[in-house]
Amino acid sequence: MKPQPVDAECDAFRESCRRFAEAEIAPFIHEWEEAEYFPDALFAKAARLGILGAGFPEEYGGSGTDPLLPLVAIEGLMHGGSAGLIAGLVSCGIGLPPILVLGTEEQKQRFIPPTLRGEQIFALGITEPGTGSDVNGIRTHAVRDGDDYVLNGSKLFITSGARADHVSVLARTGEGHGGLTFFVVSKGMPGYTVSKSLKKTGWRASDTAELAFDDVRVPVANRVGAEGSGFVALMRNFQNERIALAFFGHATAEIACADAIAYSKQREAFGRTIGRFQVTRHKLARMLTRTRAARAFNYEIAHALRAGKVDIAAVSMAKNFAAEVAIEVCHDAVQIFGGMGYMRETRVERLSRDARILPIGGGTTEVMNELIARTLNL
Repeated sequence: MKPQPVDAECDAFRESCRRFAEAEIAPFIHEWEEAEYFPDALFAKAARLGILGAGFPEEYGGSGTDPLLPLVAIEGLMHGGSAGLIAGLVSCGIGLPPILVLGTEEQKQRFIPPTLRGEQIFALGITEPGTGSDVNGIRTHAVRDGDDYVLNGSKLFITSGARADHVSVLARTGEGHGGLTFFVVSKGMPGYTVSKSLKKTGWRASDTAELAFDDVRVPVANRVGAEGSGFVALMRNFQNERIALAFFGHATAEIACADAIAYSKQREAFGRTIGRFQVTRHKLARMLTRTRAARAFNYEIAHALRAGKVDIAAVSMAKNFAAEVAIEVCHDAVQIFGGMGYMRETRVERLSRDARILPIGGGTTEVMNELIARTLNL
C-alpha cells in the first residue's frame, strides 16, 4: 500500500524517515534486538534529520509543531523493522512535552534544545509497580524542604530509563488528581538509581527500566509548573501518545502485509507458490482491508488533532482498533511464513512480538473502552 498522502512537507518528511530507517536501522536491527540495545550515536544522526524535533517549536530547535510530523515519522521509521527502537529513539516525544506545556522559559532553554540535538536523552516517568493506567494511584511523593523537594518512590516500565540523562517524573505533592506535579530528575542526583533493566517480550531494542528515588533532593528550579499542575499536562500527553501508538499499529500492519505478500509470491508448496492458494489470497485480502481501515481511521483522528479538535473517545477507539489490527495481521503474517515466521531473524516474528504492547501501553484496551463508554450516557 502506498503511504497516505498528507501534504508536501509531511510526505517529504515521511520519505526522509524511511530512507534513514533503511540505511541506519534495518541493516543492524537484528543485532541490536539480540543485544537489547542500540548505539547512542543514533540519537545524533536522527537529530540531524529533524526526527527528534518533530512536533516541537523551531525556536527550541524543533522541526515544527505540526502534530502530523511525529506521526508520519513513525510510518517512515517502521521500515527499520523495529517499533521498540523507534520508541526508545524518540522517547523525548513523551518526556519533553510537560516542560513545553508547563515549564518556564529557562527550563525550556535548558532541557529542550540539547535533547533535540541528540546530546541528551529524555524519558517520562509515570507508571509505578502498583499503578498503571490509574494515575490517581501514584505513590511516588515529593515534599518541599527549603530550596529543594525530597523525592521518594519508584517508577516502572520507563522507556529509555536506563540511559536517560533526565526524566520527567510525576510525583504526588497533594491529594487526588490535583496533587500531582512534574519534576525533572537528572542522572547523578544522589539517591536516584536505575534499580533494574527489564527484559521484555518485544520492543527489545529499547531499554526499559525500573527507577528508584531514595531521598532525592530535586531543586525547586526543576519543578515543572506549579504544584498540582501535572494532571492536566499528563492528560494532554496521553492523547498524543495514544494516537502515536495507533499509528504504530497501522504502520506495523502495513509492513507485515508487505512482507507476507512478498513471501507468498516466492514460497512454493505442492507445486505452486502459496499465494496461488485461495486460503492465502483470502487471508491477505482480509489483512489488507483491516490495515487500510485502521490507517484511514487514524488519519481522520490525526487531521482532527491538527485542527485543534481533541476527541478523547475517538482517540481511544483509534488506538484500540489499530492495536487489534496489528496483532491480527502480524499473527496471519507469521502463519503465512510458517516455520520461518517463528524465527527471530524474520521481520514478521519481531513485528508480532512488538505489536503485543499496543493494547497495553499508553492506557490498556479496557481503560480505553471505559473512556469510550462514558460518552454513551448510559
